[in-house]
Amino acid sequence: MQYRRLGKSGLQVSAISFGSWLTFGKQIEDNAAEKCMKVAYDHGVNFFDNAEVYAGGQSEIVMGNILKKMNWPRDTYLVSSKVYWGGDLPNQKGLSRKHIVEACNASLKRMQMDYFDLYFCHRPDLETPVEESVWTMHNLIQQGKILYWGTSEWTAQEIQEAITVARQNNLIAPMVEQPQYNMFNRRKLEVEYYKLLRDHGMGTTIWSPLASGLLTGKYNNGFPKDTRLSMEGMDWLKDKTLSDSRIEKVKELAKLALELGTTITLMAIAWCLKNEYVSSVITGASRIDHLEENLKALDVVELLTPDVMDKIEGILDNKMEYPTY
Repeated sequence: MQYRRLGKSGLQVSAISFGSWLTFGKQIEDNAAEKCMKVAYDHGVNFFDNAEVYAGGQSEIVMGNILKKMNWPRDTYLVSSKVYWGGDLPNQKGLSRKHIVEACNASLKRMQMDYFDLYFCHRPDLETPVEESVWTMHNLIQQGKILYWGTSEWTAQEIQEAITVARQNNLIAPMVEQPQYNMFNRRKLEVEYYKLLRDHGMGTTIWSPLASGLLTGKYNNGFPKDTRLSMEGMDWLKDKTLSDSRIEKVKELAKLALELGTTITLMAIAWCLKNEYVSSVITGASRIDHLEENLKALDVVELLTPDVMDKIEGILDNKMEYPTY
């Protein structure tokens, strides 16, 4: 396993990490989740990602039970959770001081933990002043309930505002963003966040490196059953992910991967790892064989030479232009 600094912090995070969205407490049985976490840990993964909204809190319960059973030394792994969607009633969601504090306490209880290594504001809250959210996250750090805080899917402007508020008030600023990033979803990390990552030294823990399974090639010949995109309530993701033009590009990428002696899955994850601003790639495998394959992506990074990267760009035809300022 390779370990990278999370932005400019001193925190070391495994280049490949393991998340529980759509799997723990929902898609797979608890014993399968346990086996996946153990395999990940045994292969050097030290970051496990979760959120209050995943499976309505059940995902945190499953992961917490596994961590308690495994009894791994607490200083050998990192755990995150996220706050925003906690319920449908007023004050059960958003980033108000009330919800952040209550959500953090509830998540820690479900996870059977004293603190989170990383705690994310899962989405921006346009109804709560950013000062309130920044102060609350700072206070949670002061109380020892979280060690670092960050954002997920915020705009660059919203993140910059949070950083400015923190600096003006001598508070601890967000130091990590968790965006979606893969071959088909590039603009936010590569363009919108460019100055934030370059100038402020923020880290990133990116999700959906395989574009919800599209970049595994499983949809190249139709729509198979028992996939994430076939799960109840995932129509929005299916419609957003699948298109004829994307599938044709995946077929071409698969041919290139075969020429390199690897798979499109490993090539897609390695492509994400090539980005110097990616601290960790969150994988969400539901099967041990898939997880073990994903963990081999680090060996493929060296195959992505400048010439190969140019070929990938030629297939994708969506190259982002970094700002020149």
